Amino acid sequence: MKIAVACDHGGLALKQVLLDYLQKNGYEVCDFGTNTADSCDYPDHALPAAEAVARGECERGILICSTGIGISIAANKVRGIRCAHCHDTYSAKYTRLHNDANMIAFGQKIIGDGLMLEIVDTFLHTEFEGGRHQRRVDKISAIEEKYSH
Repeated sequence: MKIAVACDHGGLALKQVLLDYLQKNGYEVCDFGTNTADSCDYPDHALPAAEAVARGECERGILICSTGIGISIAANKVRGIRCAHCHDTYSAKYTRLHNDANMIAFGQKIIGDGLMLEIVDTFLHTEFEGGRHQRRVDKISAIEEKYSH
């Protein structure tokens, strides 16, 4: 599985932990930065990662900023992206099962390394359930279509 990864300066340390984990576990990673502690703007990194997922170049995406909020909001502006901001494995499981989320976001100031990796593992190993949930995802897509002109 190919994973898009991006962060701003507020998520750099956690991103390094994530990259090590993904690579050790055989995932192909597309790193959209940042790669320095210099102050930067999270939309500049969220956008190319989200575009790669939306185009199908990457199957999933993982984003990190200080809180996980801003970077997830930015990613969700890209048509076809369903980025969930999660702090627990239950939410990660159900955002895949029921929402077919294709990206997940974390806050470095909110979550520790170990829990993040458990959540990532859940997110990457859970498949979309479909069925009645597809109808709901289709309605989200219709809203997105209506307002993305």
